[in-house]
Amino acid sequence: IMLWFCLRRRTHRLIVQNDDDADSLTQSGLIASERLTVIRGSGVNPKEFFPLPEPDIAPGGPIVAAVVSRMLMDKGVREVVLAARALKLRNVPVHIQLVGAPDPDNPSSVSEKTLRQWNREGCIEWLGQKDHIPDIWAAAHIAVLPSYREGLPRALLEAGACGRPIVTTDVPGCNDVVDDGETGFTVPTQDWVGLAEAIEKLVLSSALRVKMGAAMREKVLAQFSETFVVRQTLDLYRKALEAG
Repeated sequence: IMLWFCLRRRTHRLIVQNDDDADSLTQSGLIASERLTVIRGSGVNPKEFFPLPEPDIAPGGPIVAAVVSRMLMDKGVREVVLAARALKLRNVPVHIQLVGAPDPDNPSSVSEKTLRQWNREGCIEWLGQKDHIPDIWAAAHIAVLPSYREGLPRALLEAGACGRPIVTTDVPGCNDVVDDGETGFTVPTQDWVGLAEAIEKLVLSSALRVKMGAAMREKVLAQFSETFVVRQTLDLYRKALEAG
């Protein structure tokens, strides 16, 4: 009701971050398609998040896969832990890091006690909140985010800008970023088995990681850079002013 109230004036415009949200809103009759614009995220600065070589791997050492997110169940944190346990049992050489803090005000938040318990178990490493994210991608080989739904996940755009291949879920927002089989892998939501298999594919192939990471960087530059997003936003304001 509140959304309808905000959009009732014909001079109002709406910006959404993915095609699924655009289709849902227009099909519901809340807004006409000509008053709705898809602008994919807030943009990434490619000079701040630049291509990084894969970190060195010690002989027999593990590949590092990082999850940069608030520690929420809705972000797929539970599925990451289940996948990590399965990979550990299969002796897959991967070290999975969780980077981010709990959000106590969110009902989906994972408690600090649980995160510390998982850390002690040894299947994942919880690093807590980190402020300089490029350092995370400099030390990681793979980005992971099995979220249940997103607008457009900035964490994946930043990882992609650094040339990291991505494993995520086939849900709105995430599948706007990743082309399955080209820039990474998408798996069904809450499918920790599929998640483990996708991570394993990238762990076992340096060539695949490099190929997908390079393709991901190219896609970010073409579709998600700050310059591109700012230009789209200014164009929208210009058109709205011209329409009166």
